[in-house]
Amino acid sequence: MLTTRDSISNIWGDRTPFEGENQWPVRVDQRTLEEPDRWVQSACVLCSNGCGCDIGVKDGRIVGVRGRAQDVVNRGRLGPKGLHGWEANNSAERLTRPLIRRAGRLEPASWDEAMELIVAKAKEAHQRYSAGSIGFYTTGQLFLEEYYTLAVIGKAGLGTPHMDGNTRLCTATAAASLKETFGSDGQPGSYFDVDSTDCIFMVGHNMSSTDTVLWTRVLDRRRTNNPPKLIVVDPRKTMTAKEADLHLAPRVGTNMALLNGLLHLLIEGNYIDQDFIDRHTIGFATLKQTVAEYPPERVEKICGVAAADLRRAAEMIGTSKMLLSTCLQGVYQSNQATAAAVQVNNINLVLGRIGRPGCGILQMNGQPTAQNTRETGADGDLPGFRNWDNIKHIEELARLWNVEPAIIPHWTPPTHALQIFRYCETGSIRMLWIQCTNPAVSLPNLGRIRNILQKPELFVVVQDAFLTETAQLADVVLPAAMWGEKTGTFTNVDRTVHISHKAVEPPGEARSDFEIFLDFARRMGLKDKDGAPLIKWTTPEEAFEAWKKCTAGRPCDYTGLSYAKLTGGSGISWRCNAEYPEGMHHPYQSLVFPTDPDYCESYGHDLITGGMVSPEEYRAMNPAGRAILKATHYMPPFEQPDEEYPFFLTTGRQVYHFHTRTKTGRSQPLVDAAPDDYVQISGQDAQRLTLSEGDWVRLTSRRGMLEARAKIGDIGAGEIFVPFHYGYWDDPDRSGGQ
Repeated sequence: MLTTRDSISNIWGDRTPFEGENQWPVRVDQRTLEEPDRWVQSACVLCSNGCGCDIGVKDGRIVGVRGRAQDVVNRGRLGPKGLHGWEANNSAERLTRPLIRRAGRLEPASWDEAMELIVAKAKEAHQRYSAGSIGFYTTGQLFLEEYYTLAVIGKAGLGTPHMDGNTRLCTATAAASLKETFGSDGQPGSYFDVDSTDCIFMVGHNMSSTDTVLWTRVLDRRRTNNPPKLIVVDPRKTMTAKEADLHLAPRVGTNMALLNGLLHLLIEGNYIDQDFIDRHTIGFATLKQTVAEYPPERVEKICGVAAADLRRAAEMIGTSKMLLSTCLQGVYQSNQATAAAVQVNNINLVLGRIGRPGCGILQMNGQPTAQNTRETGADGDLPGFRNWDNIKHIEELARLWNVEPAIIPHWTPPTHALQIFRYCETGSIRMLWIQCTNPAVSLPNLGRIRNILQKPELFVVVQDAFLTETAQLADVVLPAAMWGEKTGTFTNVDRTVHISHKAVEPPGEARSDFEIFLDFARRMGLKDKDGAPLIKWTTPEEAFEAWKKCTAGRPCDYTGLSYAKLTGGSGISWRCNAEYPEGMHHPYQSLVFPTDPDYCESYGHDLITGGMVSPEEYRAMNPAGRAILKATHYMPPFEQPDEEYPFFLTTGRQVYHFHTRTKTGRSQPLVDAAPDDYVQISGQDAQRLTLSEGDWVRLTSRRGMLEARAKIGDIGAGEIFVPFHYGYWDDPDRSGGQ
């Protein structure tokens, strides 16, 4: 057994100060329970950072992991989830056989029985009710090759517009904000920006808990003699906020007012780059006029942030020479989410701080492969960041897949996740296929969601490695292989692509998601317009090569990558092609943005109403490769605290767990570190309610209830925080979220 450090008690490890790109020192973190026979290249899938790692194998079992020293993302470091989460692979609770519900009980079945039932139900739904009666609810944790296969099945085989993922709950906002500003998804920043920037602005991003290795990079950078300034926007006093030079704690739901106020001060203080604005953006006059209505004193009344602190933030950002801005759920799962994320983009743009080292934006993801969900079209997007409202893009895909353009859903906006469940509720969707996600715990209004999943007329398929709360409600459960048990690639937040090679066999009869999708396509008899199989690949590498063709000439160009190139060294960022064979850290270094009407991924939306901008309106704007500065006024949350419900509730992550703990909840060290939920409440409110630390608290909202112990302090009065990880699979008697 070898453990190089105790990542439970020392989450981020010892400091290794540095400054400058490619100067971050190597520190290899390792945790193995036995000496491995061999090491297999992979990358961690327990947050969105995408840290390169090797899987230790002995006697056909995973026995540990170590960080890859040569990987540019982490230089050998791993966080507590990465060092411990692999234990879930060896759990005795793994699903090893398909299950079919018979007489109300899930019973073991053969793969033929399970797949024949799924195919029969799919064909029946398609023939009786049309393609619109079939929905897919996917994840942010599969591999690129699996997503792309699913996207082609759904969009070119079945022709259903009802495909989205749990990424809708957070990183759909990241994608939407990037489309609104830059015309396309794809991060304008890089982790390398941490290495050289002189100012970091984190908005609703508790990096110390959500991205532990990236936070380690920030801490190491800040332990030099020339540290970057750090400004953190968060209602809670988190570890991230405690490290900050300036912590702005706005009231929940007021991000928009705060960001408008900050933009107002940057413009008023003449910190902006007017030449950059004139050359490379449109919409500045309206933005300036809008934010002029948010002087610091008005912002203080709305947000509770002192006017002096807002002025200090503007001065810190304005007088710096660079700026790295980041966002996560504190923006994405709050009031006016997309509009607020767009204002973060606007801050970098009015300062002209983009497209060069130290100057970037990271609209962070919450899951390890969420970027691939969006790139491949396994959600509400089209593959290769194509525009569903542009018939030329539809025709490109039709030629690529050799199908008629009419089958590819483009006659209506793609269906988002919550609308998919609404269609299940009303009976419009008759078959719902869920992969590697747990909506019976993770979606809002859980009582409603659980009732929907149990509707007799809805046929539910769940594809997962464990019998989650959602799988317990399914009609068919398919046992899926996990990370380490299959080969594929995936892309992290800053567009770095990693390969994960198969290290061990999956347990029992479990199969990879890729194999399951191929089997479904074959049994369904999905064909192209010439009668050949629609899915023309049989291995993950062949699927990757097909995906490369789909990305040629698009913003997410993978054509310069290959399995061979990704094997043996570091992950490589896209855009990677003949022009940039080693990848591209700053995709907008030319300052030409993908906003051209014939190239862009989206024509955009009204940030207040959500109404779509028509192709004609967009062309009339004539962005011509310039970024779009979109202005929006602050709107108060639709529901406000009242006498019956006096608190605002906000949710987020704990450092030791991932999502609904399907994997991290099966690693005992992580369970011991964070065994249960809690309700964080201010000292002022606790005193008023006569609560002490550790007391049991029952929270009741208009839509649900949960019980957990009180944690007092580090949050504003009138606000409550609860981690969102905890369901009841490991303790059926607990009063978890209802």
